[in-house]
Formats: sequence, C-alpha cells, structure tokens
Amino acid sequence: MDFIRSVIHLIWMGITVVPYALAIMLGTLLGVRGVPLYRIARAWLSLCISGARVVLGIRANVTGMDNLPQGVNEGAILLVKHQSTYETFLMPVIMPHPLAYVFKKELLRVPFFGWAIGRLDMIHIDRNQRTQAFNKVVQQGKNLLAKGVWIIMFPEGTRIDRGHKGHYKTGGTRLAIDTGAPVIPIAVTSAKAWPRKAFIKRPGVVDVSIGKPIPSVGRQPDELMHEVEAWIEAEMRRLDPDAYPPAATAPSPRAADGG
Repeated sequence: MDFIRSVIHLIWMGITVVPYALAIMLGTLLGVRGVPLYRIARAWLSLCISGARVVLGIRANVTGMDNLPQGVNEGAILLVKHQSTYETFLMPVIMPHPLAYVFKKELLRVPFFGWAIGRLDMIHIDRNQRTQAFNKVVQQGKNLLAKGVWIIMFPEGTRIDRGHKGHYKTGGTRLAIDTGAPVIPIAVTSAKAWPRKAFIKRPGVVDVSIGKPIPSVGRQPDELMHEVEAWIEAEMRRLDPDAYPPAATAPSPRAADGG
C-alpha cells in the first residue's frame, strides 16, 4: 500500500508542477517579478504538502512559530536540518515571509521545476567556484533581506540519514554575520516518514521545531555555527529519540571502586 501511495503522490507532483511552472515562466515574459511569482510557486508546494497528507498520510507538527521575527522588515537566516525533500517543500508553506533558497545550479536543468525556480528570487551557485559562490550569496542575500525575503540554508549541505549528523558548514553563519541578520535554527524529523532518497514513503508525523533567534552581530562563524549545531542536534534527539543510541551513562562510584 505504501508503494502505491508513493506512486500516486509522485504522479500528482509531476502532473501539477507543469501548469504552475508554465504560469511562472509566462509571468516572467509579461514582466512579473518577485513576490507574485513566489506565491505561484508556494501554491504548488502547498499542493504537494496537502497531497502528502491526504495520499501518503504524512502530516507536520510545527512548534515554535512564535520564535520567528515578527516585524515586516526583520530579516532572518533559517538554518534547517535536512533529511528529505519534505522540508524543502514545507518551509515556504509555513513561513510568514517569502524564502530564498541557496541551491546548486544543476537544479536549473530539471524540466519545469528547475526552469521555474530559475525565475524566482533564489540564489543558485556553482559549488566548484567556492569563493565566487559565497560572494554571490552575500551580495544577493543582502538585497533579498532588504526586500523582506528570508534566506534558507541547509548547513549540512545535503540530506542526512535519520539518526545521523553531517558536517555543519559555516556558510549560513558567515552570511548572517555579514548581513547582521539573526539565525533561526530549525530541527525537522522528516526521515521518520519520508526517508532520504527513498521512493517509498510511510504515514507518520514530521515534527518541526523552530528555535529562538540567535544574534549574529559580533560573533565568529565557527562558534556561531557550533551553537546552531548543538541546538539542532539536541532537539533532534528530543524529537526522535528512537533514531539515536542512548547516551552513555557514567558508572556509579561503587561500580568504579569494584564494590
């Protein structure tokens, strides 16, 4: 049954992406830019998330929305745990501000999906040109933050298996420090229902926990990312304890003494 549901949801996404992508491309030809195009993309993502709930039985339980900056012009850098495609689609649906993803330019070649995101206010980079890529992120990031667009990044760089931790890269905290925007750590347990690179999805609840803003002014990239990493990984263990081995416990004094 899970296989059949997964096939139906994949077909649903494949069919629905076409008209929305064409609407975005047509909009650009007519001179439409910015938020109106983002709303079209967000509407399609909402369809995908609704489809996941109805067809796959996957629903999201989001906590910590009150931790998000409330001002219309307040910027933020969202640093999110990355376990599957689910959170990539979910974040624009639940966030009160337009989001700009930082993504590899290869995605622009994906039919319809890539053609559409290439026309949105996103930041696509060439990972082979690291210095130039980061300079582009900072320049475009500052411009987008000034427009009320929040930047979203996955600090581990790729999807990570359930119960595992990747290497947290400092690109997100460097951007935050350069722009003065706070970072918002976000833990997501999507792999419980939608595993990394898995075709077959299972019914379940994806917990999304949004942490309090962490100021970036006067910080160093490494130590700021260490704080983000510590919060996310501790929260992941709290939300999904079955995925992690139990913490080692110190022996009692009597045991240590051989008594």
